[in-house]
Amino acid sequence: MSSVSFRRLEKSYGAVRIVKGIDLEIADREFVVLVGPSGCGKSTTLRMLAGLESISGGEIRIGERVVNRLPPRERDIAMVFQDYALYPHKTVYENMAFSLKVRGVAADEIGKRIAEAADMLGIGQLLDRRPSQLSGGQRQRVAMGRAIVRRPQVFLFDEPLSNLDAKLRGQVRTEIKRLHQAVGTTIIYVTHDQVEAMTLADRIVILKGGEIEQVGTPDEVYNAPASVFVGGFIGSPAMNFAPGTIRGGRVVLEGGAEIALDRAALRADAAEGRAVVVGIRPEHFVPAGEGAEVAGTVQVVEPLGADTLVHFTLGKATLTARLAPDMRPAPGETLSIGINPSRIRLFDAQTERALH
Repeated sequence: MSSVSFRRLEKSYGAVRIVKGIDLEIADREFVVLVGPSGCGKSTTLRMLAGLESISGGEIRIGERVVNRLPPRERDIAMVFQDYALYPHKTVYENMAFSLKVRGVAADEIGKRIAEAADMLGIGQLLDRRPSQLSGGQRQRVAMGRAIVRRPQVFLFDEPLSNLDAKLRGQVRTEIKRLHQAVGTTIIYVTHDQVEAMTLADRIVILKGGEIEQVGTPDEVYNAPASVFVGGFIGSPAMNFAPGTIRGGRVVLEGGAEIALDRAALRADAAEGRAVVVGIRPEHFVPAGEGAEVAGTVQVVEPLGADTLVHFTLGKATLTARLAPDMRPAPGETLSIGINPSRIRLFDAQTERALH
């Protein structure tokens, strides 16, 4: 097991900077998820750690070793790829055994490790099959098993679930969570899916344009986003945003609607007349009469069984509220609704960074 650290890590292709001086410390046995939109540098960062991409600047450490110039085979990592990367002509057993044979591990030890991994992942009955005879979910379990048998210091996952359908993604995500609980190895996981990030991570690293936007636990990045970008990226449906101005203990939105603020929000550097962006999670709306009350016009209603999503206009902003399943206002109706004032987040209108 081992810690991982990036110090001023950079990657450029010619004049184009993809990774822009990342500093990050990952503790031994920690499960860290790198998340962000396409092109933010998350997969490039993972590939630099694996030794599949050279670095343009900075330092990578695995444990106490600086690994900048070490080839992949000497870094003691195992990587699970998006496309499984299994040998099509080899059986499941042979795929899992291959790297151990190359390292000269004894045959009985190979058999023992494969049996343990197969039992952990529920693929014992598949060992004689070839990849073409497996489903996508089974192939991904084999790829995970191939990584487990190596007993590396660090596991790397590069968008391993993106080729699976929604049901399989949920199943394999559970397997990955169980894997970390069972083996306790450091895991660094890359995804663009914020649901994967929230459900798997001990800490989430949110990247934007090759830079770290925020690092924190799932609860921290969800409840206290550091920027409009983080608030909009983490959460489904995303956080609502509406521009406005601080006036007399309220935010006056474009179009004239007003939202009352509590004292904690007013202490958040929210000076009179300051231009801000208000952030409200859909689930932080409450029944009328509770919290800061507003009235908007219903546009679209989406019944989801367990709850109802109501899209409505407030001033010039369009917001989404997650309401009880029996609340079904009709389009065109006026919706009177409250907002939990302690859950309102304020961001500077120019920098889009959170006010603290």
